[in-house]
Amino acid sequence: MSTASPGRRLRDAWAAETLALPGVYCPLVARLAQRIGFRACYLSGAALSATLGLPDIGLLGASEFAAAARAITAVCDLPLLCDADTGFGEALHVERTVKLYEAAGAAGLHLEDQQMPKRCGHLSGKSLIAPQEMAAKVRAAVAARRDPDFVIIARTDARGVEGFDAAVERARLYVQAGADALFPEALGDAQEFASFAQALPNVPLLANMTEFGKSPLLDRAELAALGYRMVLYPVSGLRAALRATQKVLQDLWIKGHQRDQIDQMFTRRELYDLLDYEGYDSRDRAYFG
Repeated sequence: MSTASPGRRLRDAWAAETLALPGVYCPLVARLAQRIGFRACYLSGAALSATLGLPDIGLLGASEFAAAARAITAVCDLPLLCDADTGFGEALHVERTVKLYEAAGAAGLHLEDQQMPKRCGHLSGKSLIAPQEMAAKVRAAVAARRDPDFVIIARTDARGVEGFDAAVERARLYVQAGADALFPEALGDAQEFASFAQALPNVPLLANMTEFGKSPLLDRAELAALGYRMVLYPVSGLRAALRATQKVLQDLWIKGHQRDQIDQMFTRRELYDLLDYEGYDSRDRAYFG
């Protein structure tokens, strides 16, 4: 592995190609993403909250996010971009959030300009803080990072609240405040993705391709052609895993067996291989001579 910092590796990766960032809601899924060949991954607040049985309305705190990030980076070498919601408070809270995430081994985070209690970015009923207040949070985030390559991404939810032009104006302000990249949430169609990129040339952009939201599910190649450097798939794996788990649980309850689902499961060998079971076992034997 490179000795470069996680933030540096994330920056180098998006400079080389438009990155697919799959949502990894637990360390084992992060390891699977690395095994498949992804060059970076993403910790989604929506997915993390859901795994704890909670809605994505800002109920988790910075320490819970940092603990989840630390568990992922402990077993996965991919640079990890993390959701940081609103920064969990005002500018001074953002300072602490950045320090916690960086200490957990994350490559970077994104902050959003919603008011608390926040809502999923693809739902209605959102409200925003003042642009200058968000700019202050971005400045605090930049000032707090120890590694200058730790990535600070500013997300704006203004498209669904104040309109497209307001989203562009807010984004420009956030770049002036020091944001390394921009995340326009819930754009309405391909033309809006194109127009946003045209309005903010030379700034790394992130597109969110979450399912069942307000944005169309565009191909990564199309987004790359428009100028986007990162593409999120925040809850895709979790949604699929839940459906698969639902099917096997229904069979266990209704049929009394799981035989019809066996071909959809990881085998024991596949799971042990992903966990590096043999590596642990061989080292254990070696320690005892």
